[in-house]
Amino acid sequence: MYRVPFEDAASEFIEKRSRFISHIWRVETEAEARARIEEMKKTYHDARHNCWCYLLRDANVVRYSDDGEPQGTAGQPMLNVFQREQITDVCCVVTRYFGGILLGAGGLTRAYARGAKDALDAAGTCTMQLWSIWDVPCTYPLFERVKLEIAACGGMVRDTAYGADVVIRAAFPDDGAEPFARALRELSAGALEMAPVGEEFLPGPREQRAGGPEDGTARS
Repeated sequence: MYRVPFEDAASEFIEKRSRFISHIWRVETEAEARARIEEMKKTYHDARHNCWCYLLRDANVVRYSDDGEPQGTAGQPMLNVFQREQITDVCCVVTRYFGGILLGAGGLTRAYARGAKDALDAAGTCTMQLWSIWDVPCTYPLFERVKLEIAACGGMVRDTAYGADVVIRAAFPDDGAEPFARALRELSAGALEMAPVGEEFLPGPREQRAGGPEDGTARS
């Protein structure tokens, strides 16, 4: 299991007249992360700085850039937010429009950390875990009941194929498949058996995050 952003998100704040705009995405490859960064550089081409970081679970890839800010005041503080929260497969860009007032190294560090954290708070987090994937044969009269049983066992419907009968492709976390298999046999008087397809990492529900200020958050 591992934790990732629940969804893409953006946030913004003003610190001593400088405008900080943050964007965050769930990504799976360096190419995807680089494309997001380039997109922000084009969108905010007139900004003084587009600082970024990304972390990828595969190959343990970690990259960041201060993009012209003093070394260690932007990319690394952003990265620390995600490492502290144990978030991976994430890309974040914090854009700064300079407001004419110098923030100093400490002020920059806090501001960029806040940008990353505000974006993560807006995106939310979820846990990726290994789900088992099954093909579930089903007659049309039992279709709605079978979908209810899938949900009751903590599963979800990934796809549905309609023919002479219905085949539902369903995913189950942990031990959810076994109780559903029993329910399916009971519903069909033993006539229906589901077939294993494989396994896949899938996101869970959005997790509740504690509010309140944390270390690394800029304060007025």
